Amino acid sequence: MAKVELKKPIVDEISASIKDAQSVVVVDYRGLTVEQDTQLRKALREAGVTYKVYKNTFLNFAFKGTEFEGLVPYLEGPTAVAISADDATAPARVLATFAKTANKLEIKAGIVEGNVYDAKGMADIASIPSRDVLISRLLGSMQSPVTNFARVMKQLADKGGASAASAQEAAEAPAEAAVEAPAAE
Repeated sequence: MAKVELKKPIVDEISASIKDAQSVVVVDYRGLTVEQDTQLRKALREAGVTYKVYKNTFLNFAFKGTEFEGLVPYLEGPTAVAISADDATAPARVLATFAKTANKLEIKAGIVEGNVYDAKGMADIASIPSRDVLISRLLGSMQSPVTNFARVMKQLADKGGASAASAQEAAEAPAEAAVEAPAAE
């Protein structure tokens, strides 16, 4: 069997995993201990991110002709790939968080939704909250005015409703008019 036939299934595996990916991040994992690597893989798996180590030549062949071709210049030295099809910021966020405790992990570059980012750009992407967090913040901000309106309506109902409030305003209005009338003479 020729060498090309042995390498093709690996390139096809990479191509299949990046086909529907929203983001791909390449990292240099040199210097990580086995324990750190295990923790990193667990954290990425929990976030729904695929993480594998491939030879740069395999990645190069898999990236050619795809939107991830912009990562080819960063394929130097030992390279691991974090791929996410669901949450575009998850790989960058998990890797950046883990890199704070394991300073040997180095994010080389990444592509998020078709845009190429270097290590500094990936740090910025990592600071973006997850989609679920953004949705919950949006819903919280939308719920706040409704909650305040409901609270005001409840206070009005406790005081006797809108008719009681208008009756109280009507009672106060003639009293104010009577006070102003003698002053006019």
